[in-house]
Amino acid sequence: MNTPAPEDDLSLAAIRQQYQRLLQRLEANEHEFRRLARSVWRVQEDERRRLARELHDGIGQNLTALKHRLVQVGHDRDGAQLDPEQRAHLEAALTLCDDTLQDTRQLSRLLRPPVLDDLGLEPALRWLARSQGEASGLSIEVEVEPLPELDNDLQTLLFRIAQEALNNVARHASAREVLLRLVARGPHLQLQVVDDGDGCEADKAFGSGGSGLGGMRERLRLHGGRLELHSSPGNGTRLRAVVPLDSPG
Repeated sequence: MNTPAPEDDLSLAAIRQQYQRLLQRLEANEHEFRRLARSVWRVQEDERRRLARELHDGIGQNLTALKHRLVQVGHDRDGAQLDPEQRAHLEAALTLCDDTLQDTRQLSRLLRPPVLDDLGLEPALRWLARSQGEASGLSIEVEVEPLPELDNDLQTLLFRIAQEALNNVARHASAREVLLRLVARGPHLQLQVVDDGDGCEADKAFGSGGSGLGGMRERLRLHGGRLELHSSPGNGTRLRAVVPLDSPG
């Protein structure tokens, strides 16, 4: 058996050190990438919050004032006997104003629902299920077990995952009933969205990157979490998002 020459031992030690340095550099780069990506994500959410407030407080209030002016015009003109054509134009203007005001408020809530900032994640999830159910005809049950205190990032992350998942069910699953469930298990949070729809081949769905799955998976990865999809054709779908309570910085 040949004994390694001293210079060979030195070479192996140098290679190990270089490998360790490269590994540490990769880990530092990954850490920095996640930190920057999460910062960008926060900026996007702040911008959503600003736009939602502008829609609600700016455009929404202007539309409300316009509606009141139109109503007042109708009252003022009653003494002058509006003819049928004028009455029809006024009623059409009021209907358009009402529809636009409703669309503006809905868009504001979808951008950043005030209930998420004012009351927290559980009321926001219940509002989301109720509004999505009314819009899509789905029967959506919500189960939320007692949770520890969550920071804003985690609450926003889980709300966005639930929002995207319910949108997918409404658009693609042909489901009738959905269960939205959020629990804490040990050091992790688990958000599940289970439907009784058409189902799909989970591997192909993940591989295609469609239906927002890629975006959900990347958001979770930035917080040290993961996305699971359990489904088969004809047997519904169970989407599960798992994220640590103490997300890596």
